Amino acid sequence: MKKVFILTLIPALGSLFVINRVEPYVLGLPFVLFWAICWVGLTSLFLIIANKLDPANKEEE
Repeated sequence: MKKVFILTLIPALGSLFVINRVEPYVLGLPFVLFWAICWVGLTSLFLIIANKLDPANKEEE
């Protein structure tokens, strides 16, 4: 489960090295805005996966 916590570092580290740009646009959005929107969606996806994998959430048979 510790590997999941490492995934939380990706947006923070990426913001320092990857999105520190002025010009690039993705889908008509400035890259900083695209980065933030992308991570909102990915965070939701990661939470759904964590919920499915958590043994405490398994239904008793």
